[in-house]
Amino acid sequence: MSSGNAFVRVLEEDPELAAGLDETSLQLATRHAIAAVEVIAPGVWEPTRPADGGSGHLGVLVLDGLLMRDVTFARAACTELLGRGDLLRPWDWDDEVVTVRPQVVWTALQPVRLAILDRRITAIIGRWPELVSAVAARAIRRASELATTQATSHLTRVDARLELLFWGLADRWGRVGPDGVVLELPLTHQVLGRLVGAQRPSVTTALSDLTRRRVVERREDGAWILRGEPPGAAPEGM
Repeated sequence: MSSGNAFVRVLEEDPELAAGLDETSLQLATRHAIAAVEVIAPGVWEPTRPADGGSGHLGVLVLDGLLMRDVTFARAACTELLGRGDLLRPWDWDDEVVTVRPQVVWTALQPVRLAILDRRITAIIGRWPELVSAVAARAIRRASELATTQATSHLTRVDARLELLFWGLADRWGRVGPDGVVLELPLTHQVLGRLVGAQRPSVTTALSDLTRRRVVERREDGAWILRGEPPGAAPEGM
């Protein structure tokens, strides 16, 4: 991980955060909301607590790239994918008192850039309630996505879990192509299994069934193609 002397204007990198500002406030906030950047190379990432302890920090904002968080108890693991627009505080578990402490491993699947939302930029963001609301919404979005993933993992059929997972990921990372919705994410069978709460052999079998039914297809370059329409609410029996 490296930071160098790189800085960015956060609202230029992530303009959706400023959607609620009027033009005058937007210009002022853009000028002052400048954050240091950390760059993470692909591989295991070991985040460290800020030198001042992190008090008053909002956390780090993913500007681009793809992170994976694995949380493991014994030999059972679940995975969360994080990308552009996600808000993290990866050091929070360092000193929390918990009865059962999981093992947490962060991995960059692609080069990742993070904007460091330290005390200074937190104070700047606090001048505009619209920005505070937008940042809070990012945290709520992440919690909602985790709840959806948890609900999906309780479906009976693994093929149904995978289909819902793929379409959920497509909402954020998919793009429409001539053959369907293209999902260019490096998702191995093992990662997919951790995302839906299934063993890798079950995932392989379910993917074969989805491929046979032309619901999903994996290209030679590793991308996934989703065909047809999203399943919507899971029908009874899934």
